[in-house]
Amino acid sequence: MKITLLQRDICWANPQINRERLEQRLKDLPEADLYVFPEMFSTGFCTNPEGIAEDVDCKGTLAWMIHMAKAHNCALAGSVAVKEQEHYYNRFYFVCPDGSYYHYDKKHLFTYGGEHKTFTAGNERVIIEYKNIRILLQVCYDLRFPVWARNHKDYDMILYVASWPTSRIEAWNSLLCARAIENQCYVAGVNRVGSDPSCTYCGGTVLYDPYGKTLGACKRDEEDEVSGFIDREELDRFRIKFPVLDDADSFSLI
Repeated sequence: MKITLLQRDICWANPQINRERLEQRLKDLPEADLYVFPEMFSTGFCTNPEGIAEDVDCKGTLAWMIHMAKAHNCALAGSVAVKEQEHYYNRFYFVCPDGSYYHYDKKHLFTYGGEHKTFTAGNERVIIEYKNIRILLQVCYDLRFPVWARNHKDYDMILYVASWPTSRIEAWNSLLCARAIENQCYVAGVNRVGSDPSCTYCGGTVLYDPYGKTLGACKRDEEDEVSGFIDREELDRFRIKFPVLDDADSFSLI
């Protein structure tokens, strides 16, 4: 499976402009099976969602993702601020080429930035299968909580979409690599660049293999893309040869 990660700047609270920019970029990029955008790619990471969150029943970013997935015969992934039954969610959509989709609501809300005051946390771990690759969906701050991402032999890759500030970029780099090594999986981390009213962002978008080796990375501090291939057969061979997951501690989340 070919995956392309899009490290983009985001126009604050302007879904139409952000969608138009991405739509034009998708026209110019080489074909891929999956394209991944940053966290809240249509608005920027806004902890005050009133007025910018999209109603799940309205035509908006999800409808655009479905249209683009069909038009390019690919899958698209990224998170969006949505409103559902009077609750706001930081919702990670994974849209398939046929227009069907899955979603994961961010579990670990960023309390340091006040996200927990206006958004509702998800409580369901979501793994989807696409092109014979089982994919765990995660959002930004989830990266700091390895128990939530522990591999129970039920996935092959983790997708992290983020708005991770420059001031803490070393943690981003180290934790992404650790998740790949400890879970014997591919890890794709997609972060934004640019700035918003609260922070600046330098990117750090990267794809790791199950050994923790870098398969590709975007340039720092600029819009860029990186592509790589996810090889399920090679991953299976590695896990059989070096069965680390067989020795993992058992536990359950309460």
